[in-house]
Amino acid sequence: MSQIDSLFVTRLYRAQLTELGAAINPDELEATCLSIAEDDEAGQDWCEENDFPGYTSYASLDDLPWRFPIFKDLVAALDAHVAAFSEDLAFDLEGRALRLDSLWINILPTGGIHTSHIHPHSAISGTTYVAMPSDASAIKFEDPRLAMMMAAPTRKKDAATGMKPFHYVAPKVGDVLLWESWLRHEVPMNMSDEERISVSFNYALVDAD
Repeated sequence: MSQIDSLFVTRLYRAQLTELGAAINPDELEATCLSIAEDDEAGQDWCEENDFPGYTSYASLDDLPWRFPIFKDLVAALDAHVAAFSEDLAFDLEGRALRLDSLWINILPTGGIHTSHIHPHSAISGTTYVAMPSDASAIKFEDPRLAMMMAAPTRKKDAATGMKPFHYVAPKVGDVLLWESWLRHEVPMNMSDEERISVSFNYALVDAD
């Protein structure tokens, strides 16, 4: 009897941020993100100089958990989710640890996009969603084999999720998504009249204390 196996599976973790016991007030988190964006002149300047749509704290603030208690609580929640995802991935950490390496705010206005990219020098990356208008853009993931498919035919529209070259996830407020950092992804144009707000982050493999 013939047999067909699925090899080299790409995992995507999705959960509610509060699912593992965290107590994060979504309204407070949104208000804090907006307040930071309004006050962060260095971040505003960077966005303008680099033609970045909306606002990101990526290049200006690298100590949000130290500055704001709600971000410290957020990191504690993310630590638990990353630990669960690491277990699912069967990572053998060999006495090392996955630790938060960077965390930043994204505010995407109408017409804003985040072009396709990966997160080098990290093991696990992710995003938690603070404000997601009903018609805001999803996040789009790319099959990591795509560049090597060469002469392969296109997939049928009704192909199984794991067979499609792209996968779209429309997150809800409070969701956290995690993926391995080599997985290419993007945010298509925000067609909503409202801002799409998220907090993204990277976890790197480091020596345990």
